[in-house]
Amino acid sequence: MAARRLPLAGDPVTPQGILKLSDEQLRSVGLSKQKSSYLRDMAERAHRGELDFSKLPDLTDEEVIKHLTQVKGVGVWTAHMFLMFTLRRPNILPTGDFGIQTAIRKHYKKRKMPKPLQMEKIARVWEPYRSVACWYLWRSLDIKTM
Repeated sequence: MAARRLPLAGDPVTPQGILKLSDEQLRSVGLSKQKSSYLRDMAERAHRGELDFSKLPDLTDEEVIKHLTQVKGVGVWTAHMFLMFTLRRPNILPTGDFGIQTAIRKHYKKRKMPKPLQMEKIARVWEPYRSVACWYLWRSLDIKTM
């Protein structure tokens, strides 16, 4: 969510700023009740020191996933996207991503969507740059074949 959408939360947006917003203020920027509860949970954990974004760059991929998924509404897929696009980790394979599953199915001529273990096996040769391979797989879905 862009800070410009939550001016009452402060600039920059802080956990304390989020926590002082009412449900009505969160709804006014388009957040559902459920997404508001996820945002509040994240802000509360950050405020209590249970969630420290400044430490994430120093953690292993597995530790980042564990740290982020403690937040209500944050799953492994979200943690994978955070690792790839925010921390720019080069060797992430988001096995739960529908686009990656679809691209692997297409390019490896699988009859069914690949399971995570099958995806891991296929992606072994992409290491240590599985994130880069995934970027190409996502883009490959944009290419129209004749």
